[in-house]
Amino acid sequence: MFKDMAIPYPHFENNIMVATSNSSSSIPPVILTQDELKKIAAYKAVEFVESGMVLGLGTGSTAKHAVDRIGELLRLGKLKNIVGVPTSKKTHEQALSLGIPLSDLDSHPVLDLAIDGADEVDPNLNLVKGRGGSLLREKMVEGVCKKFVVIVDESKLVSHIGASGLAMPVEIIPFCWKFTAERLRMLFEDSGCVAKLRLGSNGEPFVTDNGNYIVDLYFKKDIGDLKAASDSILRLAGVVEHGMFLDMATTVIVAGELGVEVKNRYYWSRGQRNL
Repeated sequence: MFKDMAIPYPHFENNIMVATSNSSSSIPPVILTQDELKKIAAYKAVEFVESGMVLGLGTGSTAKHAVDRIGELLRLGKLKNIVGVPTSKKTHEQALSLGIPLSDLDSHPVLDLAIDGADEVDPNLNLVKGRGGSLLREKMVEGVCKKFVVIVDESKLVSHIGASGLAMPVEIIPFCWKFTAERLRMLFEDSGCVAKLRLGSNGEPFVTDNGNYIVDLYFKKDIGDLKAASDSILRLAGVVEHGMFLDMATTVIVAGELGVEVKNRYYWSRGQRNL
């Protein structure tokens, strides 16, 4: 279904990704941490960046590596005339610290490229995002990009949305949040849905950059038609946005034990194999 390309890696020397050969059985296998896998995927994604681009800068632990790399290449003069549009206050601060020039969607309503991580990726390259709390701004920015490159480690691959057992976030207004959370739960009652208000480290409700709350939905069963689910969620008064990013990713870069796989949506209709 998708064009897949595997690239062996697996180590960094002086911050440069270096491929290693598996031809000699005397060389012990390299065991990488999850963060190292994220970094490998992020560096591969930055290869799509060209001088003069306006970029959507993602949020989260994986996207942070990509933003760091873009800042490094700017400092080295290998990239020039880059403009970034951050998807959160945290990414805004990171980019400023790296000297990346910033703008917004008012000035740049169409972006060349966005790079961001994801919490789940299904076989059709649909995503769950927003466990870091920035789903609304991420969807606004990444929805107007000519190319959206998603970077993940292989643990994020799932058979269907919700299969990881982790949260599918929904951003809601604070007013009568319990009422909204219960309506969300009832939408997916047949899927064994549990709806929980996200709390911060202080035990108080987590507040997004937009001043809203997040209700995390957990599913015991497949929720079925994702577009129908999306429409149902967005029709509820009190809901701002949800964390399903459907038909948005153009490329997904997956770092795993065997190397890096690059999966392109362009080839979906060509009968390529699934993830």
